[in-house]
Amino acid sequence: MCRSIKTLRPPVLPEEATEEEIRAAALQYVRKVSGFRAPAAHNREVFDRAVDAVAAATAELLAGLEVRGASG
Repeated sequence: MCRSIKTLRPPVLPEEATEEEIRAAALQYVRKVSGFRAPAAHNREVFDRAVDAVAAATAELLAGLEVRGASG
């Protein structure tokens, strides 16, 4: 499942990653780590918070990366 998480930085992705792409990667990560594709109702809140946290960390990482040799 995690193999479907694509690289979100240049030069693999020439443009900036969208919020949707970042959230999709975060969702895939949380699904893999938790072992749930879709959590039960009693786990939904913590699952969603984890996706939000991973998405925020991913956006912060991508914003701070300096990719040498990338044009632009």
